[in-house]
Amino acid sequence: MDLSTLPRPRLAAPGPGKGQLGFAEAALVRHYRRLVCLAYLTLPADRGRHARVAAAHAAVQRSLPLFGSGGPTGAAEPEDDGYPAARVRVLRAALRRRRIGPPLPRVWGLRLFTPPDDEDAELDARLAELTAEVRAGFAVQALDGLDAAATAEVLAWAGAAEPVASARAGAELLALVGTLDRPEGDLPPGYDACSVHLRPGDLLRRRRRTVLLVAAATAAALSATVVPAVDRPGEQRSSATVTTPAPPERRADDLWRHTARLDLAVWPARGDRVDDAPLLERALTAWQRAAPGVPGVSAEPGSAAAGPAGATQLLYAGGVDGAGTVLLTDGRTLARYTEDGGGPALALGPAEDSDVTAGAAVVLRRGPGGARYLLAPWVAAAATRRLDRPDDAERPLGTAAGVTDPVPGPAAAGCAGPVLQLRSDPVVAEQHAFLLADLGGLTPAHLTWTPPPDASAPARPPREAVGAQALRRWAAGACEVPEAGPGVRQLNLWEFADQALPQNAGELAWVCLRADHWDGSGSAAAAVLPPNGGRAVRLGRAEGRACSRYEQDTVAQYRWRAPNGTEFLLVAASRRVARLTVGTARRRIDQAAPPTRTLALDNPGPGATTVEAVTAMGTRLRPIG
Repeated sequence: MDLSTLPRPRLAAPGPGKGQLGFAEAALVRHYRRLVCLAYLTLPADRGRHARVAAAHAAVQRSLPLFGSGGPTGAAEPEDDGYPAARVRVLRAALRRRRIGPPLPRVWGLRLFTPPDDEDAELDARLAELTAEVRAGFAVQALDGLDAAATAEVLAWAGAAEPVASARAGAELLALVGTLDRPEGDLPPGYDACSVHLRPGDLLRRRRRTVLLVAAATAAALSATVVPAVDRPGEQRSSATVTTPAPPERRADDLWRHTARLDLAVWPARGDRVDDAPLLERALTAWQRAAPGVPGVSAEPGSAAAGPAGATQLLYAGGVDGAGTVLLTDGRTLARYTEDGGGPALALGPAEDSDVTAGAAVVLRRGPGGARYLLAPWVAAAATRRLDRPDDAERPLGTAAGVTDPVPGPAAAGCAGPVLQLRSDPVVAEQHAFLLADLGGLTPAHLTWTPPPDASAPARPPREAVGAQALRRWAAGACEVPEAGPGVRQLNLWEFADQALPQNAGELAWVCLRADHWDGSGSAAAAVLPPNGGRAVRLGRAEGRACSRYEQDTVAQYRWRAPNGTEFLLVAASRRVARLTVGTARRRIDQAAPPTRTLALDNPGPGATTVEAVTAMGTRLRPIG
């Protein structure tokens, strides 16, 4: 695709005046091909080209302002031919579309794809690693020839959070693309979303659905259909006027083997009722009608009792312990619809930003014997492990078509475990095993462990909690996590200090347990792990980002009694603390932190104590809680 053949727009910035709809429409039509290419490059690059082509056209077609534009919330009309304002509106629409699956335009019976090119895969792989804002910065510079400064201004108008950094990163990718043997302004033909090839869809599946689709299309054309919410036997059916839901999308069985990103979006549809059209329609209808207060509908923290935000994808439809079960997602929310003796039920949970671990298992059903999971297609082996028995080997877990045997729930409220121990397929990563804990939500929480600091090495990131020491630490700390309920995405145990106890009483481990939610919020709890392998002692709890990657400094205190009866005030801090100040009823200490970042003060006396730590950068810290 030689972009030099497209008319180059003037680069005037959007002005503050109000434009007329006819003027805006004329600009959109004149530059339609360029705008579609701009949206196509900005949209997620790790999805199918059919959905991406349709989404690019939708972003452009919906960018036409309803009542003109102006002001900071809408791009004002420019002083020239209207392209800068149209570009801003298209970019804003593409940036807000964090997933692909627009309601319109839709193409039935055919699949669209851009002409293949040998260089497409390389550029697609690079684009898939970037954020939407960086892809937009790349697209503007590649298509319109703007420099980084002008691109940053365009991105700012489009609502980008970091326009300067995104423009700079886009320029770096453009420099790499420029090394390919193509003239300036020329991209591979696979990125011209206005010149597409056609091929048939799944002919066998279409044959099975012909009667259903004709009936649904006829009903939709004649009138809106009155459908139930989540109706229960014996109750009066509630109704509202909604359109017949479109069939959910399905992914190819081996898509996960050919994409650079692994999450729920690449799961194939599984189960023995994936072609049960009435069951799927009831599930979709129930989700469409979901709202606060609707009987049978529940929503976990981080999700809302609302209908799907866009096109739906089928993950599972089948019988689980005698109950019809359907699992759907729209990229942001996970929906589980169940029909059993108690009546239909719809459970909603967060699913945005799922990945190889957080998107590796979904709870299909909980019963007296435990929970049954549907495992990701990249899971090669499954087992269970008792967290309170770290020296026991894992137990193999039986699976059939991705559905596990029942896994018992936690032995005590507020604890994490028993847990799933899953191993990824070698196609994903060699020797990659990880733990998932059922906390009562649709998706289990990912368990990780951050080892104690090493003075000779940089700070260590969280790692999988499958090693011997990690399992021993989690055995002690599993019941002191700050939160153990639905909505928790990850639990991390950070061992920020180890302290040799006085009188040769063993070693005390200082840890911070953090719970991260799907919506980005979280909480933390400081605790000490006794040397005898006993249960952890919680020292304090706090909301916010304490002990996260954005707040990696902490300090804690603990009163401990030695075997001979002497009382000690123990203090420990993280690796970047340079100074410790401790005040008790009998003394005050203000000194440089020792290499171990720990102190032990005997006979501190009764009453309150004060502890403060100062990092090398001058940040002052108080104990959590």
